[in-house]
Amino acid sequence: MQQLPLILRMMRRRARKGPAARYDVTWERAVPMPGADGNTLLTDHYAPVTGEPCPTILLRAPYVRGGFPWNYLYGALFAEQGFHVLLQSSRGTGGSDGEFHTWRNEAPDGQAAVEWIRKQEWFTGDLFTLGASYMTYSQLSLAAEPPPEWRGAIAQVGLLNPQPFFWPGGSFALERSLVGGLGMFGQAATFWDNVKAVLRLQRHLRRATLGLPLAEAYQAPFGGRRLEFERWLAAPDADDPYWEGADVTGSAAALPIPVTLMTGWHDLATDQVIELYRRRHAAGLPVELLIGPWTHTSSLGEGWTETFTQALRTLRGETPAQPVRVHMGGIDEWRDLPDWPPPGRPSALFLSAGTLRSEAGPGSTTFRYDPNSPTPSIGGALQSPTQGTHDNAKLEKRSDVILFDTDPLPDAVEVMGEVRFVADASTTAASGDLFARLCDVSPDGKSINVCDGLARIAGGRTEVSLGSTAHRFRPGHRIRLLVAGGAHPRFLRNYGTGEPPGPATRMVTTDTTVRNTSFVVLPVV
Repeated sequence: MQQLPLILRMMRRRARKGPAARYDVTWERAVPMPGADGNTLLTDHYAPVTGEPCPTILLRAPYVRGGFPWNYLYGALFAEQGFHVLLQSSRGTGGSDGEFHTWRNEAPDGQAAVEWIRKQEWFTGDLFTLGASYMTYSQLSLAAEPPPEWRGAIAQVGLLNPQPFFWPGGSFALERSLVGGLGMFGQAATFWDNVKAVLRLQRHLRRATLGLPLAEAYQAPFGGRRLEFERWLAAPDADDPYWEGADVTGSAAALPIPVTLMTGWHDLATDQVIELYRRRHAAGLPVELLIGPWTHTSSLGEGWTETFTQALRTLRGETPAQPVRVHMGGIDEWRDLPDWPPPGRPSALFLSAGTLRSEAGPGSTTFRYDPNSPTPSIGGALQSPTQGTHDNAKLEKRSDVILFDTDPLPDAVEVMGEVRFVADASTTAASGDLFARLCDVSPDGKSINVCDGLARIAGGRTEVSLGSTAHRFRPGHRIRLLVAGGAHPRFLRNYGTGEPPGPATRMVTTDTTVRNTSFVVLPVV
């Protein structure tokens, strides 16, 4: 073991909002650890300087050994609180042997890591798992055969089922696939490797998102073909053999140890996290849920104080008075709750000539969607600069976006739970999408996004889940429903032809009609 790199030592000495360090920290880089089939998986070990026994935390991901921020946020900060921390690069990434697969190797390689940990003289018999994003998936993959030493799992802004993560609402999630692909395929071993990969993506982003065919255009940011990306793109259906065995929700829902779940209202898979919470809560299993006003990335920045504090409580066996803590939008307030969602009543608002009313009326609204000039993704669950809560003025000025408003509210309205848009809609093309967004419009006309979602138009009614939220619309504000034909490149633009998106080179414009029998359902508390 040796002292931490200079940059980490400097960062540990700076003023902090979190708890004071309990120990100094040493580390050992690139420890060879056997994988499930004998491949060598490289692991960085961060250790507190103490003779006292300390529990162990395991984190596994393709990018977790790539330097900052992982070495600081997880390696240094948790080790200084009295934990052995192991950051392991997944198979075929970060210097580890073998071939990377999106999900198939995480369970067996995780079990192999636990077997190695058992044999170390510093191991006390108490193992925790931790981590954000892919680290959530890799740790909960162990739930199919829980190691007896496993004492708790702390899952931050993660996913449990890759298929709807890459194909939400029946549309390919282009932006998250490109950004996620950088982390998975980049072989980034250092912070500067990551920086170079991000700059390469920015340089080639226009071609990767607007070039045709996509099966060729996507290659530019990666410097060549990536078979895993092509497998995602070619498997839109949940029953495709590629996804068989990928969903870990069921085994995670039955895991008998404490599980702490953290996500953001604008995270990439908030619905999956909430579903796991609800299944565990219904089964009477130990579970906590924290949802902040965060995106996928801001949870590790502006949200770190909350998430780090919550993680330490779980690691130390502390139980809060209430299992659920959520941030209330519109008033910037935290709520502690006994369950999620809280009891409420569904309130339906029908579309009517640019307004939202309590009763349905005749009529319809038609807009034209042109995939050659696709409606852009602004605000919401993005990984680009406009992510999160955003002013929708630029988006709402477009001719391919239609808006429906309530009158100014005489009293406050609190919405807590899943928002749905039930659309009676049709399109003139072979295929079309509906993007719907709930907005809070202040008296000065500023429109802020609350939650949103997309679905492929089906025959008859099309139901669009706008995801879940906790938001108070204040008196004098208006509730707005924004409807469009897409949100590109967050969701791949619908070409209108119904052809598989990878090899397609043809696009057609579509006219989409939304009838006034359509309505949005708000879970009013």
